[in-house]
Amino acid sequence: MSSAGSGRPRDPEVDRRITRAVLDVFGEAGWAGFAMETVARRAGIGKATLYLRWSSKEELLTDALTTGLVRVGDVDTGTLHGDLVELATQVLGLYTGPAGRAAMRLNLETAIPEVAEHYRTMRASQIQAARDIVRRGVARGELPGTVSVSLLLETLIGGAMMHAMTTPADRRAALAEEAGSHARQLVDFLLHAVASPVADRRARTGPLFRAPA
Repeated sequence: MSSAGSGRPRDPEVDRRITRAVLDVFGEAGWAGFAMETVARRAGIGKATLYLRWSSKEELLTDALTTGLVRVGDVDTGTLHGDLVELATQVLGLYTGPAGRAAMRLNLETAIPEVAEHYRTMRASQIQAARDIVRRGVARGELPGTVSVSLLLETLIGGAMMHAMTTPADRRAALAEEAGSHARQLVDFLLHAVASPVADRRARTGPLFRAPA
């Protein structure tokens, strides 16, 4: 994590404890229950240590979100199915990992300016990854050109997020380990609905994309 102070020696272990405490407190209590005192107590440090590094709780939270949240990014496995499985696995990892509750909070507290910026960043990375995957799928003839990126994203990301949110606390570690398996089931279900018409059209008319005469 970065800090407000300059020239002070840094202790990476203290930084990690602070980041984890910030994400835990925000995930559990939200912005309304987020306080420097609570973070300091959870991290096992003095409140003065926080104020030496961060001038406000907004700055502290922003820094921890930047450092501690896993970013969902584009992947290219060579197939639409493989790409979507990897994307869904990343999303499940985001919501079932150590910062999972904080990531979920971002979806609920977007009215807070400091939180909203990170929500937009997180959402933008998911949307861009999905767009890149869909574009490649269309180019390979695995998806119709009319497929809605937004609907595909909402179904895939929403399904993964909902599964993580509704999993009991005592099963979350197991879900994190089984993320790849659940991601494949989700993608299989999604592509059965989205891609089957493409296969039917191929059978009736041949290749989806023909070179101009």
